[in-house]
Amino acid sequence: MKILRINMGAAGGPKVSEEPMGQYDGLGGRALTSTIVAKEVPPLCHPLGEDNKLVIAPGLLSGTPAAISGRVSVGCKSPLTGGIKEANSGGQPSQVLAMLGYGAIVLEGKPKDNTLYKVFISKDGVKVSPDNSLRMLGNYDLVEKMKKEYGDKIACISVGQAGEMKMSAASVAFTDMELRPTRHAGRGGVGAVMGAKGVKVIVVSDAGAERRTPKNPEKFREANKKFTEGLKKHPVTGEGLPAYGTNVLTNVINEAGAYPTKNFMWGRFDTCQKISGETQAQTETARGGLATHGCHRGCVIQCSGIFVDKDGHYVTKQPEYETVWALGGNCCIDDLDVIAQLDRLCDDIGLDTIEMGATIGVAMEAGLAKFGDGQASINLLKEVGKGTPIGRILGNGAAVTGKVLGVERVPVVKGQALPAYDPRGIQGIGVTYATSTQGADHTAGYAVATNIMKVGGYVDPLKPEGQVELSRNLQIATAAIDSTGMCLFIAFAVMDQPETFQALIDLLNGFYGWNLTADDVTALGKKILKTEREFNLQAGLTAKQDRLPDFFKKEALSPHNLTFKVRDEELDQVFNW
Repeated sequence: MKILRINMGAAGGPKVSEEPMGQYDGLGGRALTSTIVAKEVPPLCHPLGEDNKLVIAPGLLSGTPAAISGRVSVGCKSPLTGGIKEANSGGQPSQVLAMLGYGAIVLEGKPKDNTLYKVFISKDGVKVSPDNSLRMLGNYDLVEKMKKEYGDKIACISVGQAGEMKMSAASVAFTDMELRPTRHAGRGGVGAVMGAKGVKVIVVSDAGAERRTPKNPEKFREANKKFTEGLKKHPVTGEGLPAYGTNVLTNVINEAGAYPTKNFMWGRFDTCQKISGETQAQTETARGGLATHGCHRGCVIQCSGIFVDKDGHYVTKQPEYETVWALGGNCCIDDLDVIAQLDRLCDDIGLDTIEMGATIGVAMEAGLAKFGDGQASINLLKEVGKGTPIGRILGNGAAVTGKVLGVERVPVVKGQALPAYDPRGIQGIGVTYATSTQGADHTAGYAVATNIMKVGGYVDPLKPEGQVELSRNLQIATAAIDSTGMCLFIAFAVMDQPETFQALIDLLNGFYGWNLTADDVTALGKKILKTEREFNLQAGLTAKQDRLPDFFKKEALSPHNLTFKVRDEELDQVFNW
């Protein structure tokens, strides 16, 4: 594997160079993005300036026959949090990049003018070309244009209008198996950094490229078989997620009284049944869409889907739980067709659905629109795509919008919006939101699994006891999983089935000829978190930023009428291992 560097600010135009992994050998995914950012990016640099770098890294097992190994990490200094960022995505490009032999793409420097560039990567090399005809194209039209130019045996990594306009809620889009830009490294404004580098799209082709081969094929094959069996027999990864997608959680979290409704005012949404995973799957199937589908080759969980309108025409991929909550329940919208349109707009403009749902909720609280008004939400998102003054405010996320509009209840940590679980109803996820190096992020340490679903044991979601240890252990494990290229959903099976965890370790050992143990995996997770925390500290983020907004400690959440109870002194113990 090698590192591809593209210096967008080189004299005479972009300069391409390749180098061996060297000091980064043995790293992939989040371990690689965070290590490169920590070593090469000045912590106090401007996130949109020439000194920031955007690192796109497949996982350690991407490009191999390992099941569900096609996740990709995108890292940089975040324009949203001001700290280090790793945003994770599915889609096809991770597998393709790894098959082409790239451990990472590093975009460096910054063009001297406003020229837009496209990058084409194949087994024959790398070509960077100026192309201003791509300016202000949405991701869907952009991908269609790339298909006409390069054929349909490609995958694309791109930014929409939001990335070009360097908005802090901008995502980086990755195409799925149907070559649609539906998978996003959404969080933290990574799309703004790609836009600041002047790169509109990276097109990758695996024509003539081979799957990566393991050092020990027999051990690898056996481990892959056991790993796949473990995923298929677990009730979450083998039944719930394939049948209803991630949105299977809507009824579950609503019933638990932790479904943030009306900008985190209540813990239950009365009409959530209308937008639940069960209703969504029935709707998709009845209309001729798909309720079970993979976002990349080799996915065995198949938690994705295809959402079509009443006439059977494609609208968007199956909106995920976070998206349905953010653009639905949080804004008191209970119409799946409206939510699907909003999801499509976010994917096209290139916006994080969690950030935008929280932002629209704040805008509704300010009186910019009425709660429950779907058409007003669609109109607001269109303003973002056009880059009007109000659109630019909204496109920079909930924290900026709250400041501009004078709203007190703004659900953010380190400038990043909270996802779809209220920390007063699930105290463990509140610890993760407060202390994660990434800003508020459910995937950084998914305590919901143990607090609500009783995966890997049980810790009472309504009590502060045990939550710090739970979040700590999950944050360590997650950092390691994010480095493998594996989908985070493998954690359900790995936490409940020791043999499936061993199969994951055996996959890595069989592929690389390593002798990793469970302790080595833990050590990798700790090392990544230490690296990220040191960067954040130098960037000015201290323990004072490891806190939830005050209203979570002061306003009791119905139906449990509880506030967030984990004390600040306990939050400061999360990283004392």
